[in-house]
Amino acid sequence: MKQYPSPSLSNSYFMPFTANRQFRHTPRLLHKAKGMYYEDIHGRKIIDGTAGLWCCNAGHSRKEISVAVETQLNDLDFALSFQVSHPLAFSLADSLVKLTPEPLKHVFYTNSGSESVDTALKLTRAYWQAKGMGTKTMFVGREKGYHGVGFGGISVGGLVNNRSTFTPLLPSVDHLPHTHIPENKFSKGMGKHRGLELADELLKVINLHGAHNIGAVIVEPIAGSAGVIVPPVGYLERLREITKNHGILLIFDEVITGFGRVGKPFASNRFSVVPDIITTAKGLTNGVIPMGAVFFSREIFDTLSTRAETIFEFFHGYTYSGHPVACAAAQASLEIYQHENLFEKAIDLEDHFASKLHDLNKHSCVTDVRTIGLMGAVDFSPLPSSKNSRAYQIFENAFWNGTLTRCTGDTIALSPPLIASKDDITKIIEGLSEAITEVSKVS
Repeated sequence: MKQYPSPSLSNSYFMPFTANRQFRHTPRLLHKAKGMYYEDIHGRKIIDGTAGLWCCNAGHSRKEISVAVETQLNDLDFALSFQVSHPLAFSLADSLVKLTPEPLKHVFYTNSGSESVDTALKLTRAYWQAKGMGTKTMFVGREKGYHGVGFGGISVGGLVNNRSTFTPLLPSVDHLPHTHIPENKFSKGMGKHRGLELADELLKVINLHGAHNIGAVIVEPIAGSAGVIVPPVGYLERLREITKNHGILLIFDEVITGFGRVGKPFASNRFSVVPDIITTAKGLTNGVIPMGAVFFSREIFDTLSTRAETIFEFFHGYTYSGHPVACAAAQASLEIYQHENLFEKAIDLEDHFASKLHDLNKHSCVTDVRTIGLMGAVDFSPLPSSKNSRAYQIFENAFWNGTLTRCTGDTIALSPPLIASKDDITKIIEGLSEAITEVSKVS
């Protein structure tokens, strides 16, 4: 691994999801970005294998977005969202609901995926209260699920490290088993060998707690942060069938899978399974400005709208909901996605991406590879003895050799920008392969 001088960093900034003291020994500091590449403070070009953090789907530093942001800043820098608004918030909503499946044709703006999840949970409770079914306060999440870092999100989420420090969490939450099962190892797309029966575990939860107490089931169609865990064939359809039959809302967390990551606007479109609520963020503004959006059905909207016209339908919101500059960034991003057919690019590149990533099975330390669209993950066997995981050492090695990946536990995840070419895909995966080889030599 190449060595570069380390700048001295203060303790003032406490970084999220980072071993801060370790980071300061060999800080990875980015300075510029353009297209498929970052540039660090040493002037090195680093190909982006992760679209930032699953969000820069149209690549970096798109002039169309920066011009839209600058124009909006000069015209209207801020507009309050409580009982006052601005036209762009409404026109953007019209553009967004053209992408969502029927009947999800209403939008509530947030500022992040975490806020989108908490909004979806609150929409659920408000909906059932308005229906006169106030006992339906319980939520069902899933093991290995990631739904942001708010107390609502970590309560329904199923990543142990995200939960253990912050207990007690929200009451009245249960979890389904995850779908990361050995029978479906090395799958391209949905696992075909086993897993549909895992959806029927929801029936046991319903029998235990009663459908009259359960408000919603929330899952990621594809579990991104846990390592691109793709559902088995028929699993999502079965969840939808069970929730409909028992009068329970279904929430898809599409913060990662939204805006083209799997070859359609949303995974819901790709899998032809329509939930009652979809949460989004990340790719909405191409990562330029924080923004999220929650899509929900006409039934929920109409139910919340039964109160008198002078009464708030939903006692919830954020200072920056529908921020005009964020709306401008989102509208410009949507135009790029559509004009460049970027949603379709994930389908066009899917086979090449899968073929190259599954080639990493040649390394003896690789224990699984999973791919769908332009999402992929590689699992590794642990190192015999090390203070760091094998995946972390591979991530660090790849970075210093010019390839950005994402490490979580002993898994490396990839999610390249949708503007990637086949050559870019090949370069990213070759960089990862070289890092695996180098780490294996010294371990």
